[in-house]
Amino acid sequence: MTTVLRRATHWNRPLMVLVSVMAVLTVIAAVGVLADSRVLTGAPIWLKPLKFGVSFVLYGATLAWMLSLLPRGSRAVERAAVVIVAVAVVENAWIVGQVLRGQTSHFNATTPLNTVLVASMGLAIMVLFFAHLVIGIVVLIQRIPDRAAATAVGWGLGLSLLGMLAAVPMVLPMQDPGIEGIGGAHSVGVPDGGPALPVVGWSTTGGDLRIGHFVGLHALQALPVLAILLSRFGSRLDARTRVRLLVVAGSAYGVLTMLLTWQALRGQPLLRPDAATLAAVAALVVATAAASGLVLARRRRSELALAA
Repeated sequence: MTTVLRRATHWNRPLMVLVSVMAVLTVIAAVGVLADSRVLTGAPIWLKPLKFGVSFVLYGATLAWMLSLLPRGSRAVERAAVVIVAVAVVENAWIVGQVLRGQTSHFNATTPLNTVLVASMGLAIMVLFFAHLVIGIVVLIQRIPDRAAATAVGWGLGLSLLGMLAAVPMVLPMQDPGIEGIGGAHSVGVPDGGPALPVVGWSTTGGDLRIGHFVGLHALQALPVLAILLSRFGSRLDARTRVRLLVVAGSAYGVLTMLLTWQALRGQPLLRPDAATLAAVAALVVATAAASGLVLARRRRSELALAA
């Protein structure tokens, strides 16, 4: 752990500054959740800054680690990282500012100022999306020497872009709740702020588009963690087999992200799937297990051929 922390001090400086700032925000927001009794859209008013703080700590640290794996520096990557940091700081400042004003930060068009700021944040998030895309392209072009790590990083970056796109339906016309001053919604089929799962706040009575968004974004951590586990506990697996298993996992993860978004768009709570959703999940599990089995069987045949 000490070695990892020592190395982290040499990772991308703007991203590590972002991690530090978001860590401070996380602590402040956690205190706010405990000390501020105000509730907004059915949740403690400081819960959103808390969740965003934790999310950006993970995002910034993971992205900085990924960039440390590149065989050489890239001016495009450095500039993209600065853009991401700037957007993250502005977005979280807006969220905290609205908390201090006792107002929602998303979908808020109750005043001309709020309308302009929300539109500006939407534009800023698009800029972040393309900056993230630039980093993904550079990572693919430079080819990280460790094949399994390169596969995990590539799929993690790509699937996190899919997770960002999963949030787009929140602001489409079909998500207009018909409430004056509100220009979108997380929930489908029910108003925002109703009964929800603890901490995450996902609706338990209707669909929730944040679920697919959340799962897709955190592919950035999930795929590299899987690569580390395969390397640590799959010592008998050769590099090619680990890469193939990561491709299977990445494909399944992408399908799961789309499946969760599809479930939400039909106004269906995560924990109350209908027959169609259950059938889709079952098909995904079977297909993933079969593909993984084929990869391992192919490795076994290769070993037998070499032994012969």
